[in-house]
Amino acid sequence: MLGRRTLFSAAATTGAAIASFFTGRTAAAKSSASSFVGDVEPRGTDGRLERLPTLDLESTQDFLTGFRTKINTEFEGIALKRSRKVLEDAGLNPYGDHPMETVLPLLENDPVIGARTRLWIGSQQVTWKTLQDHFHEHADVYLEEMEAADNAGPGTLELNPDMEIPEYTKHEIHIQPGGYVGDPFAGHIYHYGTNMFFAGRNFQDELHLGHARDVAAPEDGKVLRVLELGSGSGQLTVALKERFPEAEVWGVDVGGPMVRYAHMRAADLGVDVNFAQRLAEDTKFPDGHFDIVMSHLFFHELTEQASKNVIAEVHRILRPGGTFFPIDLWSRGQRPGPQAFQKYTYWFNHRWNGEVWFMEYANLDLEGTMREVGFDVNERVRGRQFFENLTGTKKA
Repeated sequence: MLGRRTLFSAAATTGAAIASFFTGRTAAAKSSASSFVGDVEPRGTDGRLERLPTLDLESTQDFLTGFRTKINTEFEGIALKRSRKVLEDAGLNPYGDHPMETVLPLLENDPVIGARTRLWIGSQQVTWKTLQDHFHEHADVYLEEMEAADNAGPGTLELNPDMEIPEYTKHEIHIQPGGYVGDPFAGHIYHYGTNMFFAGRNFQDELHLGHARDVAAPEDGKVLRVLELGSGSGQLTVALKERFPEAEVWGVDVGGPMVRYAHMRAADLGVDVNFAQRLAEDTKFPDGHFDIVMSHLFFHELTEQASKNVIAEVHRILRPGGTFFPIDLWSRGQRPGPQAFQKYTYWFNHRWNGEVWFMEYANLDLEGTMREVGFDVNERVRGRQFFENLTGTKKA
């Protein structure tokens, strides 16, 4: 058993406060599939989604989700219109493909565009803080819950606390406090925080279930083993098991707290998937082991060199005829578009949103790199959200 205090020592509450919080509350079973003793669900579930433990916290997150939706629609439109006016006033074609060094000085200090950026970033900061404050305040309860799930089935969990964590993974992605490796509740915080990012469209894992349906099986139809890289909170990993119920399904992530939460949630749902804290560029799996390898919004969090290393590793662990399905921004090889406001949004994500490697990803030829290591690449556009996907097949 992992010692709670070796993982977490700050922000612990007193036993009395913990007891008061859960007085009269018992774990509510979402279904007969819930499969480990010690599961904590003080307010039950809404389908696949375990409700947040207090009405205040849930209401705050619901407000932030609605606010973020408004920012991404009305406020985004206002800022876009303003960016065109700024370029026109500077004597530039508002629809032209201008260099970044021309765009940024014009847009980054504009008050209208700045207000949109401040609201976008601010909503994210409040989301992270309110979630982190709650899980830290009730640390013992949630750490005990994860301990109860660590050895529970039906799937397995592999933690590697002595693993060397690459420097490029240690930053606070999406300005999430502690990032994916530095907070014991990174998985909890990430899962509920991304509900806000997806503007309420993924409360029942709808997007992940859709992506799992999209992945193409190998031409021979053989699917015995499936892997998700950068599995995060495990929603896509679980969805892949539901798509391929007879397959052995794995999710790997550099973040121990991420795979720990993912395993706990999968056990709670009663889904037989395996999670391991490993590097995507060094998965430890045998050559030719998997029929399908998939990732979701993963490569834009990597350095350019790490992305190339991961793609080479995917080619190694796929069997001949196996399928590689990476889903990400511009995953058919596009670069940031020509419009000034679009370029500005890529830059502020890089500068202010913890997307440290965003511009390196923008320069990565993902398709070309896949071809270089030996994939046949089939370009394929899907209509699901803003993702443009491609599929790689390992040559026989």
